[in-house]
Amino acid sequence: MKILMFGEIGQLGQEIARRAGDVTLEIRGLDEANFEDPAACAAFVEATDADAVINAVAYTAVDKAEEQEELALMINATTPGAIAQAAAAKGLPLVHVSTDYVFDGAGEFPFSVDAPTAPLGAYGRTKLAGEDAVRAAGGTCAILRTSWVVSAHGNNFIKTMLRLGAERDQLTIVADQIGGPTPAAALADACLAVAAQLVQDPSKAGVYHVSGGPDVSWADFAREIFSQSGLSCEVVDIPSSDYPTPAKRPHNSRMDNSLTETVFGLPRPDWRVGLTDILKDLGALKS
Repeated sequence: MKILMFGEIGQLGQEIARRAGDVTLEIRGLDEANFEDPAACAAFVEATDADAVINAVAYTAVDKAEEQEELALMINATTPGAIAQAAAAKGLPLVHVSTDYVFDGAGEFPFSVDAPTAPLGAYGRTKLAGEDAVRAAGGTCAILRTSWVVSAHGNNFIKTMLRLGAERDQLTIVADQIGGPTPAAALADACLAVAAQLVQDPSKAGVYHVSGGPDVSWADFAREIFSQSGLSCEVVDIPSSDYPTPAKRPHNSRMDNSLTETVFGLPRPDWRVGLTDILKDLGALKS
């Protein structure tokens, strides 16, 4: 099987490349596939001999998106829509990754795949527009919503906590935002598995959730990072109001993953196991 993948340097793209196994990847990184040029990206789909397409590119700077919404919209919606149209024209299944930020974060129950969407900020709006654009193309597509992606690559919460935890005796961490940290490795496995299954059974197209479990607060996530890494930094819980950001974060990022397991046979990944693997990669696991 051959997959055309957009994205190379991000957390997800790197993990897909690491975990592709027997799958042949045609990787189009940002040096080739400029996501500010929808037509150029669509042309790669038109020219490919791959069996499926995975889009692992996204504008994810949540706070900057408040000032760069036009750019975020291009990368998160307009270009994915053009890719989806080209894939639909060739009959190629497309796996597109979205986010918990399409929801408003209200309540305390996990969001189902068909729960009403109501993004709180520019990032969420552009990702929701991307979902709409991909669906509107009319092809075989699976939209995988995820949350709190972490890995040994790039910038993410784990690496920030390791750095700050080594520098300080105490950190104040938000405790009223609850969600599922998602190891990029588990998300990569899901993208590859879903793409393969869509090739065999296009009826599995739809919207799905892929987020790590169990649900946890940022503060408790930090505590587990320090526990597994052996850092003695104390975590003090604070409310979101004590840590203002340009973009409002959802308080509830819990997502119901049951449909993903039912349709694709993919159980919800345990982020604690993924954390151990990430810390091993970083050489930061407590001995």
